[in-house]
Amino acid sequence: MRRHIPNIITCLNLVCGSAAVILALWGYWWPAFCFILAGAVFDFCDGAAARLLDAYSDIGKELDSLSDMVTFGLAPALMLFSWYYKVNTDYPTWVAFVALIIAPLSAVRLARFNLDDRQKTGFIGLPTPALAMIAASAVAYSHICVRNGVDALLPSLLCSSWFIPVASVLLALLLVSRIPMFSLKGGKESRAASVSKKVFFIVSLLIAAACIVFKPQGAPFIAAVFLMIFFVFVWYLLLQVIMLLFPEKAE
Repeated sequence: MRRHIPNIITCLNLVCGSAAVILALWGYWWPAFCFILAGAVFDFCDGAAARLLDAYSDIGKELDSLSDMVTFGLAPALMLFSWYYKVNTDYPTWVAFVALIIAPLSAVRLARFNLDDRQKTGFIGLPTPALAMIAASAVAYSHICVRNGVDALLPSLLCSSWFIPVASVLLALLLVSRIPMFSLKGGKESRAASVSKKVFFIVSLLIAAACIVFKPQGAPFIAAVFLMIFFVFVWYLLLQVIMLLFPEKAE
């Protein structure tokens, strides 16, 4: 029974992702993001359980990728798609389908990860959970703002004709890029990655404080949480680009 515990936790991730897909298509965007967050918790816990119980298996590795494909690939893609389709009614609805490019490139990203021995302690390309946090939190935050009549920049961008298609393509291409990225889960890593991770966490704390202090007037506290998640993972992505542009600073 012990060797099945990590796989059971992985399946809970899949259940959360499936619920997020359904809620996204129904237009319940911020609850859909909450299920994605729950899926991320289970995704973290299944790996921790496998290490703790020494219950690694080939089927567990494949099951994890399949679950991640739904929770962190399909669900955020459908959140962007359904938002554009249901909210941006002044623009051609076919443009909404551009957001679905995230789904197949997420599958490519996860397949590469399973076959690439270089990604044991870090990543090559944007991890699917990070993409999900960026894309889905933006939609969830915008949903809260629109529902509460709050005028903010991010919802305005998501309601434009160009932002979702452009952002979807950029994020999808980052999935299959060759940009090296550090893992937030820990493990053995280079000195550069260790220093960058410390910088990441320090700045993330400042971002969290700023999102709470400067929460848009009229928005509930959960909006600040969603905005914090969005900016933290955007910062995660930007830090990787900075490390790539200035490698001598990371040595």
